Amino acid sequence: MFKKILIIGCGLIGSSILRDSFNKKISKKIFVYEKSKKHISKIKKINSKIIILNRLDQRMSDIDFVILSTPMSEYEKIIPYFNKFLSKKSIITDVGSTKQNVLKLKNKKLNKSLDWILSHPISGSEVSGPENGSKNLFLNKWCIIISDKNKNKMKKVVRFWNKLGSKVIFMDPIEHDKIFSITSHLPHLIAYNLIKTAQDFQKKNRKNIIQFSAGGLRDFSRTAASNEIMWRDIFFNNKKNMISTIDMFIKNLKVFKKNINNLNDRDLRRILVNSKKVRKQIIHLKQDISKPDFGRKEV
Repeated sequence: MFKKILIIGCGLIGSSILRDSFNKKISKKIFVYEKSKKHISKIKKINSKIIILNRLDQRMSDIDFVILSTPMSEYEKIIPYFNKFLSKKSIITDVGSTKQNVLKLKNKKLNKSLDWILSHPISGSEVSGPENGSKNLFLNKWCIIISDKNKNKMKKVVRFWNKLGSKVIFMDPIEHDKIFSITSHLPHLIAYNLIKTAQDFQKKNRKNIIQFSAGGLRDFSRTAASNEIMWRDIFFNNKKNMISTIDMFIKNLKVFKKNINNLNDRDLRRILVNSKKVRKQIIHLKQDISKPDFGRKEV
């Protein structure tokens, strides 16, 4: 599909792209640029044919396809290397979880002769690092692509994600950031806040409550174990939508508080029953399975 691809940043997502690119023979040669020496030693074990770049330089000039898989706060530092070394024949994509900020950065900083097709694979995990990558990470998962005027290069990006097993859908960047502020970004923020609340409760009451973690706290702790740099970038870069969804969440939290305080059985149960319908819809849409506890077995 490509002669040479370059993956910049090789944590969970980058190393998963790397593994499946070798598995699907997507490129004749695969280059990786990764700043972490600890990560590099792990990346080398994935496949002996990986070509490690210790800097971004003129060797980028004949790269067909570049996948930017660093935290979004690194994008601006990398763009000057694109401008200096990439050919206008190259295609750039990224895996960032917010898109309006990336589009603004692209329009402001990227050389107009270069093409950056914005992508967002909806896949990941609470674990990070190249040792946790999987060639099946993108299988049957959505990948959002922001429509671009360069239709030929956009088709190649679509084909790339399809080869990795993703189902591609196109979105406007404004719509994208609004949707994922609710479906992804707010749930992570709630998880972080719940764990902080549990820590505060534990400190205030001087009791080790974590050892009694029930299924709810345990599952929230899994989400809250996600990479802190990545999620800081997401919260900051989607600030407007985050503030709006937090306000909506606080409003609904006050409704719960009022219903509980007033022992309002009817209104509280109506909310709880309606909430169950969303779970059924998620299963119907094959975004999860109906098996209890996410299919995990007892260990």
